[in-house]
Amino acid sequence: MNSVLNKTDVILVGGGIMSATLGTLLKELKPEWDIKVFEKLDRTAQESSDAMNNAGTGHSALCEMNYTPEMADGSLDITKAIRINEQFQLSKQFWSYLVDRGLIEKPNDFIMPVPHLSFVEGDKNVEFLKKRVKALTGSPLFEGMEFADDEATLEKWIPLMMEGRGTEEPIAATKIESGTDINFGNLTRKLFDVLQGEKEVDIHFEHSVEDIRRTEGGEWQVKVKNLKTGKHEYHTSRFVFIGAGGGSLPLLQKTGIPESKNVGGFPVSGLFMVCQNPEVVEKHNAKVYGKAKVGAPPMSVPHLDTRYIDGKRSLLFGPFAGFSPKFLKTGSNMDLLGSVKPYNVLTMLSAGAKEMGLTKYLIQQLLLSEEERMEDLREFIPEARSGEWDVVTAGQRVQVIKDTDKGGKGTLQFGTEVITSEDGSIAALLGASPGASVSVDVMLDVMSRCFKEDFPEWKDKIKEMIPSFGISLTDNPEYFREIDEKISRNLGLNTHEEGVLLS
Repeated sequence: MNSVLNKTDVILVGGGIMSATLGTLLKELKPEWDIKVFEKLDRTAQESSDAMNNAGTGHSALCEMNYTPEMADGSLDITKAIRINEQFQLSKQFWSYLVDRGLIEKPNDFIMPVPHLSFVEGDKNVEFLKKRVKALTGSPLFEGMEFADDEATLEKWIPLMMEGRGTEEPIAATKIESGTDINFGNLTRKLFDVLQGEKEVDIHFEHSVEDIRRTEGGEWQVKVKNLKTGKHEYHTSRFVFIGAGGGSLPLLQKTGIPESKNVGGFPVSGLFMVCQNPEVVEKHNAKVYGKAKVGAPPMSVPHLDTRYIDGKRSLLFGPFAGFSPKFLKTGSNMDLLGSVKPYNVLTMLSAGAKEMGLTKYLIQQLLLSEEERMEDLREFIPEARSGEWDVVTAGQRVQVIKDTDKGGKGTLQFGTEVITSEDGSIAALLGASPGASVSVDVMLDVMSRCFKEDFPEWKDKIKEMIPSFGISLTDNPEYFREIDEKISRNLGLNTHEEGVLLS
């Protein structure tokens, strides 16, 4: 095959939210660039970006208590909470820009206003929650957060959770109305619809990337198998982004770049319980996050979520952890074993030795019976009935393992990781939450690291798309309130008909 015919400016591997976001940003900044997208499946957003494969929370630290850890002196570190909320604001601003331009229609197809609540039990946790709301409401990003520990208020906020609840120990909650539920599958498809309208963008489905190698000229050659014909194609590009979810690590390893060494991955699958009784679903309108049990990893934080999926309001509880050696739901049982290389085996073994608590937790989760899962659910909904809840398998997550200065060899990471080559010609996204919620900020980071010559010239256009880029909203409360009002209006977050998706 003539390689000249298959030369392009940008190659995006994977049809998820990250590739969709990066592609859309680049087309706004460099409309003349040619972009090729390769997706192994027959549609976009079928793995981690699919609505049922993630929690759909607009992660902004409004309710996620693990983002405000308690320090040894009893104070709370809110640095991460502020950071994640600032990142989420950038995402909302970019989506608002696309709606304003008419590139995306019907934003309530993918984003809906849903209150975010934190819920705790016990004296110590109630005191923690009081300190948390006091610390966070000093920032304009958390204005409107309320605290309640009286039964009457809690019955208004979370009536389903209060039915049949005993009062043996104190309980409390915080509530903030500015929370959101996001269908990242629909959002991803809308972004790819924008890209498909561009003449210089080619999206190839059922095309599996099998190898990525550097050419003598310093570009990247991508070997792609057309799954419909069985034939191989070769495409070259000066920039490649690997946004293949759990499939990113094996492809990153094929590049051979030094940054891919001493990096491993550990797959964790998730399960959610879904309520099938519409009368129960109607009694709850919130995303309610609890605290992870002692010794459990951050990804295990239990939450009871109002969701909007395919035009239908749903109620989900979870997550429960599972284990599969696959890196993707559609992956191979050899994925984990195949990712262990001579250059990362010590990193992987070190993580295994240090993470015995995680291993124990996963084993316990795997052994849970249906009734034991119901007992966990009843900590949130005391009167939950078994026949009204089904278990569904959610997406696969590959938690990054790498050597760090702080954690030492084989440190398990629970966030989102971007790995780029020194020359910025290739980048890969690894990790999990907060992931999709902060996709715009993460892709801006990728562009700043990979397009160092172009990025300074792009800043004016980026500011047009994302007004607070480079500005601390926490330090500029009036500016935040001004742009937040416009964004909420554009995204339809000021109007909400109970149980109905707005058009």
